[in-house]
Amino acid sequence: MFTRRTLLAGSAALLVAPAARAATVTDAAGRTIPIPSTVSRVFPAGPPAAILLYTVAPDLLLGWPRANRPDECAFMLPDICKRPEVGRLTGRGNTANLEAVLALKPDLILDVGSTSATFVSLAERVQKQTSIPYALLDGRFAATAPTLRKVGELINRHAEAEALAAYAEQTVTTIKTRIETIPPDQRPRVYYARGPRGLETGLGGSINVETIEFLGARNVAAERQGGLALVSIEQVLVWNPDVIVTIDQDFAANVRNDPQWAAVAAVRAGRVHLSPKLPFGWVDFPPSVNRLIGLWWLAKILYPAQFPEDIQALTRDFYTRFYHMTPSDADIARVLAGRD
Repeated sequence: MFTRRTLLAGSAALLVAPAARAATVTDAAGRTIPIPSTVSRVFPAGPPAAILLYTVAPDLLLGWPRANRPDECAFMLPDICKRPEVGRLTGRGNTANLEAVLALKPDLILDVGSTSATFVSLAERVQKQTSIPYALLDGRFAATAPTLRKVGELINRHAEAEALAAYAEQTVTTIKTRIETIPPDQRPRVYYARGPRGLETGLGGSINVETIEFLGARNVAAERQGGLALVSIEQVLVWNPDVIVTIDQDFAANVRNDPQWAAVAAVRAGRVHLSPKLPFGWVDFPPSVNRLIGLWWLAKILYPAQFPEDIQALTRDFYTRFYHMTPSDADIARVLAGRD
């Protein structure tokens, strides 16, 4: 296995090394991370980290866990969006090996997600084997603002990170204040449908349904705690949700004509909503700062009387701030349609 010192071999590297470590930053797992005085190349360990870094400092992003599609690049800075696929170190289907990471010569590896012992162990192992600082940050929705600020601290982009963190705090506070006045019996029962058959859902506490549960909606699958789970149509019929939110285009297109779903209250009432997903999903997939605009979208769906804001205007503002491009009216219509 290569080491950082091997790649920087030579006396010149040894002379520079003492000045390179200028500070330490404590990550969300309580680990002390040595940070170079200048961070100019960052490797994202997974999709949430890539999105978060793009929003704060797109120029530092070495590449993407998977190559972006042209329809996704239409909503981002073209030169950054087209940066290469570098694989991922964490999550499902991790594809990056350490030699490939080392060859990219990052100053920092950034991971955003769970801070459980499993991911702390991964961070420690990768940092030890590569000698590259590996920061593990909290990916929970409630931690969005402090995580943005921590990224700013890690890469010395405090002003950029603070502007986005302030937006996140204002959004969360505004929405939370309004929903606190809504009686429990007026909060809809929601089913989150994934997959072409709509039979994969997020259990209580799952990161996939964090924004739905944040809004005080009653997740019908919350009787069990965990992550994603497969359920039966019979179970959905028993739950009989008032609203269905889905990220699957095929399911959204077909459910209204599917006799198995015909008796579900949400289907009868026409309350099946396809989440926007360009360039990133608004509810999930992946769970990162893209969920902030999704929170507005969900709030308007679940509580239209309390949220009269124009979703087109909110979308334009969010995309300008976070994705560094201002979409046209036609672009926004395409996003809100939820189509590829």
